[in-house]
Amino acid sequence: MKTERMPHKPRRAGFNPRTARRLLGYVFRPYKVQMAVVLVCILVSALAGVAGSMFLQPLIDNFITPLTRSETPDFGPLAQALCIMAGIYLLGVVCTWLYNRAMVTIGQGVLRDIRDEMFAKMQALPVGYFDTHAFGDVMSRYTNDTDTLRQMINQSLPTLISSSVTVVGVLCALIYTSPLLTVLVLAMVALMFLVTRFIGGRSGYFFTRQQKDLGLVNGYIEEMMDGQKVVKVFCHEEKAMEQFDRLNDELCASAAGANAFANMMMPIMANLGNLMYVLAALAGGALALGAGGLTLGALASFLQLTRSFSMPISQIAQQTNSVVMALAGAERIFAMMDEQPETDGGEVTLVSVEQKDGRLVETSAHSLHWAWKVPEGGSFRYVPLEGDVRMESVDFSYQPGKQILHGINLYAHPGDKVAFVGHTGAGKTTITNLLNRFYDIDAGRITYDGIDIARIKKPDLRRALGMVLQDTHLFTGTVLENIRYGRLDATDEECVAAAKLANADRFIRRLPQGYQTVLTGDGAGLSQGQRQLLNIARAAVADPPVMVLDEATSSIDTRTESLVQQGMDALMTGRTVFVIAHRLSTIQNSDVIMVMDAGRIVERGNHEALMEKKGRYYQLYTGVFELE
Repeated sequence: MKTERMPHKPRRAGFNPRTARRLLGYVFRPYKVQMAVVLVCILVSALAGVAGSMFLQPLIDNFITPLTRSETPDFGPLAQALCIMAGIYLLGVVCTWLYNRAMVTIGQGVLRDIRDEMFAKMQALPVGYFDTHAFGDVMSRYTNDTDTLRQMINQSLPTLISSSVTVVGVLCALIYTSPLLTVLVLAMVALMFLVTRFIGGRSGYFFTRQQKDLGLVNGYIEEMMDGQKVVKVFCHEEKAMEQFDRLNDELCASAAGANAFANMMMPIMANLGNLMYVLAALAGGALALGAGGLTLGALASFLQLTRSFSMPISQIAQQTNSVVMALAGAERIFAMMDEQPETDGGEVTLVSVEQKDGRLVETSAHSLHWAWKVPEGGSFRYVPLEGDVRMESVDFSYQPGKQILHGINLYAHPGDKVAFVGHTGAGKTTITNLLNRFYDIDAGRITYDGIDIARIKKPDLRRALGMVLQDTHLFTGTVLENIRYGRLDATDEECVAAAKLANADRFIRRLPQGYQTVLTGDGAGLSQGQRQLLNIARAAVADPPVMVLDEATSSIDTRTESLVQQGMDALMTGRTVFVIAHRLSTIQNSDVIMVMDAGRIVERGNHEALMEKKGRYYQLYTGVFELE
């Protein structure tokens, strides 16, 4: 298998102190009391283990050895000492159970907090983020990366704290028992530390790569599942497999590297611990038999402490891999959390109003009339919501240096139907994205009822705009709930009225439970046309004065198109409408048709005027040029 050259200092790739501090903040800040209890229990548990090992010396020297020399042995004191020793270990067991149980609760709470924060941040991210990140990779942060945090918080963190306390306690006990033998133990510990540092640094590099490669594989699988029909239609199964094999091989290589170093850690550390035990036994035996002043009980206690010393060091080394992997996952999670949220410097809001004494007055009750509440000179003025949309010399680029739109000028009076035609990539959909402020323009101005949309709060702006897209999306829930998604406070009667307006009522009533039929899997079991009709009904119940129809009929058959077109015609009545369509027959009745090419409006006018001009629109309509 082909592997990559190791970087010069791979250890830095595996451990980021800033990420570690930030992650621990989620553990210690919200759960101070619980973590205080956990730390006390860990301290008691660790010290109980040390005390139990130290108790061997008086147990052997003061109780067992005298019994071997006595002609009338009294086992009462020995039994009493054994009970004390059992009590010490029992206390340690109870504390160990308590802190492990508490860490499970804390760990799940931390994951809940992180997922909540991730989801809240996801709702605040701009559309551009999801245009540049695969859904599978985003999902991997919610699943695989958070699972690594669970393992670290539930298992690694308490083990590391307990092992660290044990190491300190055992070291003090070793020095107290035999300073000379402790020097030998510390020499072996130094060797174990160097081994841990060497292996942990290299496994950290590969664990970081593994989490990244896992996200790429998940993203590719999600993409292929979503486009499986396209893959089969164009017979690209082998090409898809080749691409997947490449990504899977990269994941295999990084995972193999990570686990190879991780799996060799424990055996090496265990053998070094056994070697330390043997050397301590040999040196201790020599001191006990010679003039070293080491008693049999002290030697037994020291050897037990040596075992207690090597075990936590091995555990620390073993948990290092889990910590590094969790930090790699945390970096990906925090990278998403640190993304710049969608900015909104708007101050103008949309409010419900009513006429009173010849002027508009804001009302908290639901009203059929809406107005823009515009701050002005320490007060407010109300501008009726009508649907007058204009673009003035608008320039736009998704990426700096790659301009998409050039000096776009257009206006749509309330009730106008404006259509955009042109080749793919001409900039039609980009214009509709700018109307919603999914992206902000580079230059120029867009106004809504005479107000610069940069002044309007984005939620209020989007509430005044409705969109029917080519790609529909239905959520898990009843048909009625999916329609109500357009306006959550809509009544059942309003949702049914919207379905009738969209021409969807007839097919809905033929469903098994009618409007209460539960939809799953993005409307599995419904045709594309039926899903689109529900999409139109959802837009209708929102009842916005401006509608954007982005190739809403391009993916359905001609017969179904007539039903959808009837629904859209009813939806468009009395509204300002922007239409993007490949089928020019659907836009002949538009008030104005904008012909776009390479981000510029090259022709404008109604159908008759453009046909008489015999320019680009005439060529597209008569088939001299074809839309791509």
